[in-house]
Amino acid sequence: MDLTSINLEMQRLSSQAQSLGAVDRTQEHENDFSSLLKNAVGGVNDEQMKSRELKTAFEKGDPDVEISEVMLQAQKASLSFQAMIQVRNKLSEAYKDVMNMPL
Repeated sequence: MDLTSINLEMQRLSSQAQSLGAVDRTQEHENDFSSLLKNAVGGVNDEQMKSRELKTAFEKGDPDVEISEVMLQAQKASLSFQAMIQVRNKLSEAYKDVMNMPL
């Protein structure tokens, strides 16, 4: 696992999040949140599809695909999926907390 590439990926995601924060605030927050969530899930799906494609290409003996590239993409897909699961868990926990608040 190459920590430099993971660090660069984290910086890229951070800059994307900051640019999303600069979006016009006159739009409804629900639309912003739902589109952000949809894009995040789509990004995780893209990472998993890339991983699957690279694994298949390597298994078929494609000379342009190296095992290190396959393993790195598999780790990226796994990491993004785990992050999405953690976000889902935190959102679910926050929803439960809000629903259990006394009026």
